[in-house]
Amino acid sequence: MSQPVFPVATSRTELETGTVLAPRFDEHGLIAAIAQHATTGEILMLAWMNAEALSRTLSLGEAVYYSRSRGEIWHKGATSGQIQTVVELRMDCDQDAILLKVLPQGDGGACHVGHRACFFRRIGPDGRLETLSDS
Repeated sequence: MSQPVFPVATSRTELETGTVLAPRFDEHGLIAAIAQHATTGEILMLAWMNAEALSRTLSLGEAVYYSRSRGEIWHKGATSGQIQTVVELRMDCDQDAILLKVLPQGDGGACHVGHRACFFRRIGPDGRLETLSDS
């Protein structure tokens, strides 16, 4: 499938405060995508999108990402049932990161290792990772 083409902002003002969706993909054709629970505000995960994933997300109304490890498009929840219904999409000020406000389906989880959110560990005072009990 060919990559959809998004417009390029013609000025810094248009990029930072204009109305044109002109995502700035990195040198690998990717943009950071943060999934946040639309109701609770909890940050669920960080993933990546390429132009095709962003275009599919916009048309489908469900989160579609790009898996760097597999090198392919990934419709979140297609196999796990943890589909993320998109409630709102936000672009940051310089259009190089996307915030997806989502409602997780299935068991409500987002993490592929079985936790509700991917951020289920904190860095303890000794520098080691500690699993949080509420995740």
